[in-house]
Amino acid sequence: MRWIHAAGRGLLVLVVVLTGYVTSGARADDGAEGGRGPLTLATAGDLTGYLGPLLQDWNRTHPDEKVTLVELPDSADETRAQMITDLRGGSRGRFDVLNIDVAWTSEFAAAGWIRPLPRDRFPLGTFLPPVVGTATYDGRLYAVPYVTNAGLLLYRKDVLAEEGVPPPRTWAELERAAETIAPEHGLDGYAGQFLPYEGLTVNAAEAVYSAGGTILGDEGERVTVNSHAAREGIGFLARGVREGWIPRQALTYKEEESKQAFLDGRLLFLRNWPYAYAAASAAGSPLAGKVGAVPLPGPDGPGTSVLGGSNLAVSSHARHPDTAARLLAYLTSEPVQRQVLTRGALPPVRAALYEDPELVRDFPYLPTLRASVLAAAPRPKSPRYDQVSLVVQAVVHDAMTGRETAGGAVRRLARELAATSGR
Repeated sequence: MRWIHAAGRGLLVLVVVLTGYVTSGARADDGAEGGRGPLTLATAGDLTGYLGPLLQDWNRTHPDEKVTLVELPDSADETRAQMITDLRGGSRGRFDVLNIDVAWTSEFAAAGWIRPLPRDRFPLGTFLPPVVGTATYDGRLYAVPYVTNAGLLLYRKDVLAEEGVPPPRTWAELERAAETIAPEHGLDGYAGQFLPYEGLTVNAAEAVYSAGGTILGDEGERVTVNSHAAREGIGFLARGVREGWIPRQALTYKEEESKQAFLDGRLLFLRNWPYAYAAASAAGSPLAGKVGAVPLPGPDGPGTSVLGGSNLAVSSHARHPDTAARLLAYLTSEPVQRQVLTRGALPPVRAALYEDPELVRDFPYLPTLRASVLAAAPRPKSPRYDQVSLVVQAVVHDAMTGRETAGGAVRRLARELAATSGR
């Protein structure tokens, strides 16, 4: 299973490709809008194999519009590159509908690669409210939320229970336990995803947001990172490495490496996506029954997670946008969203599923995840998101390795992000 996050990895990326189809009285290649016919759906890293059965259900009820599943590379970067190459091909492109990382919506919309969608075709009011914001750009809907995600703080509840300490709600509580309790039990204190890649962008944004700051405003047109809150957030991460309660080894961690360190019993606290909690709690895990999960802490109470997940979007050159919209509506319907969770172990966008007693029994982290999603915020919106992310990764990594002070890092971020936006 792969989750795409702030990021990043940990999170699943799909690409839906709608090929030509035959309508009544129309040729398969005539491009007539509103026609119906076979579909091709391409996905990156469907490692749980959940999507095939969903498409079989569609095929049984849509015999003239059968979907063929095609997989793209597992890597999010490679998937994005293939999407962009195809989209730049215009009408020659194969991809008609794409399931894109939530951070790509603004970039794809600003470039004119995906088309705006009519809001009234989709039950957006039934979704968790923050996820809808990831699908908009410049006030218009350009995608439909499909899978969501939010970071959680995983902790060794057996260790904290032995010490009579509740899970941390603030950075100060986290630091104190990481500095004092962790060493007494032969553990490192805290880790996230701190290798300079998309995961570090997510972790840095969460620290800045939790302190009350922002990075960009006005759809990426304004740089807002030069603030006391940003210095506080980046300083929190840099201080952890400097004082040792974040191990230097964590500077090499992505999702899987950090998850494995936690599973191996080397960490007291871990920031990761819910899939890591599910893995740690599963039967056969060395930590089964010993792990808890709470929302990420902040300076004065619960902090702010970055929204992960993916959105379904329709290419501007889609040959049959009506069928594309119908498929989007199917994949985001409540019965299918339930299967996205139960078969794919992916967080759904439908709000009601997080309060379903049967699902909460089988997925006990759902209430915590719901709270985290409702308090979460998107990654910085920008038509040049890839460049923004690279700048954040580089600068924050320099701060965490001690090559830059927190104040210097924030000033440098402001300069380089302004240069990225051309302002």
